[in-house]
Amino acid sequence: RIGIISNNRYEWNIVDIAIQQAGFIGVPIYPTISAKEFEFIFNDAEIKIVFVSDALLNEKINNIKINIPSLQKIYTFDKVNSGNHWTEVMSLNLDGFEKVQKIMDSINSGDLATIIYTSGTTGMPKGVMLSHSNIATNTLASSRRLLLNKGERALSFLPLCHIYERMMIYLYQYNSLSIYYAESMETIGDNIRELKPVVFSAVPRLLEKVFDKIMKKGYELSGLKKSLFFWAVKLAEKYEPFGSNGFWYELKLKIARKLIFSKWQAALGGKVKKISSGSAALNPRLCRIFNAAGIPVMEGYGLSETSPVISVNCEMDKGVKMGTTGRPIENVEVKIASDGEILIKGPNVMMGYYKRPDLTDEVIDKEGWFHTGDIGTLEEGEFLKITDRKKEIFKTSGGKYIAPQVLENKLKQSNFIEQVMIVGENKNFPAALISPSFDFIKDYCATNNIQCNTHEEMVSNPQIINLVQKDVDEINIDLGKWEQVKKFVLLPNVWSIDSGELTPTMKLKRKIILEKYIAYFNNIYPE
Repeated sequence: RIGIISNNRYEWNIVDIAIQQAGFIGVPIYPTISAKEFEFIFNDAEIKIVFVSDALLNEKINNIKINIPSLQKIYTFDKVNSGNHWTEVMSLNLDGFEKVQKIMDSINSGDLATIIYTSGTTGMPKGVMLSHSNIATNTLASSRRLLLNKGERALSFLPLCHIYERMMIYLYQYNSLSIYYAESMETIGDNIRELKPVVFSAVPRLLEKVFDKIMKKGYELSGLKKSLFFWAVKLAEKYEPFGSNGFWYELKLKIARKLIFSKWQAALGGKVKKISSGSAALNPRLCRIFNAAGIPVMEGYGLSETSPVISVNCEMDKGVKMGTTGRPIENVEVKIASDGEILIKGPNVMMGYYKRPDLTDEVIDKEGWFHTGDIGTLEEGEFLKITDRKKEIFKTSGGKYIAPQVLENKLKQSNFIEQVMIVGENKNFPAALISPSFDFIKDYCATNNIQCNTHEEMVSNPQIINLVQKDVDEINIDLGKWEQVKKFVLLPNVWSIDSGELTPTMKLKRKIILEKYIAYFNNIYPE
């Protein structure tokens, strides 16, 4: 087993392909996890060699090396004092490429290719075992949905250690695209404008941030320009693909694209043909607006255990339906269990969890169906729609079911809300713990002469609280009485991967958030 711990860079891909060709098993690991998690993964996978990106990670792994009996060598991509540079591997006295070719020829499609440790929202991660066939069939089937051309440019910035971005890189390579890596998560906007990519993958939180920035500029406009901006946004909220809204709507949309949305397109380089969105549910309103603006966001669905893609929207054969994750990809079967759980069967389903046959048996039944843990429906009998996580749905004390992700997605439509978690299991009403959009609030306060300098001042300001309440009230109008958010609290903290509230794929770590903010929870539900 050979580990890779690195940011996105070309060396990652060279080492990844080399590992597979030489018949080894790659173990990609998030650079941001704790020392305790590093130790667990290294020892569980019995990693012998690891490639790390820089001096900081080299130091981190050297500090825990004494606790990892299997680890023999650490190589770095950056040149590090008293470290082994990755190019040393290429100068080793090997028996030539003929030996490697023999190994390659001996590898079967069903052999284990990689162990991917899922970040998980609770407890230690599980090692997902994927075969060469799992990954290859998923790449080929997904490629038929994105429809890319040789020589086009792709930008990569989502973590390569996640199978989502890793499969996308294979897809780009298969289609002979040029792959560019963002300098950092902070420079993505500048890198997009500089590169002018045709395609990139994203998670909903990133698209929400892009939209928030666009809306911020809209609020700063005045007069006719401001009126036209919000007319275009309102028009986009009603978008349906393939001209379904009729001639008059399409004419107005054409005008909106020329006057307003062309500027949005320019902010993303002006050449984007596809944005692949995955990892979490995308707000349908946001999906409509981006697609109406001529920025095609193709939402898909998958898990690490399914290599990862299960379904994805595609313009071919009228394969786009707003609010869904599209049709299942080729050779993947989907059915909905009696309790609403999504079940999957196909060549993309994992071999199992590494060293955990007990956990494997819990999710793959005797007929070979993988139980995703997600709740969904098949719209029109073919378009997969995800409604919630099975384990996250809870009951109020009145016996009513609450689907938190649905409510959270609705609440995040508010410009004042960055992240939100719905709580209220076994309580008499649902409530919300809210991490506000402090950048937006700061700008709003400056524009409206409200004295708020610190996060604590912002979340306790009555005017800000009232504005959030107004947005919550508007969202509650379309909800059943039992699922309306009766109370909320604005927290003075930004939720992030580093501070522990989010997984590396931007999912909520619900247990950790609840533990961290239990005092606020108790104020909402006093005994």
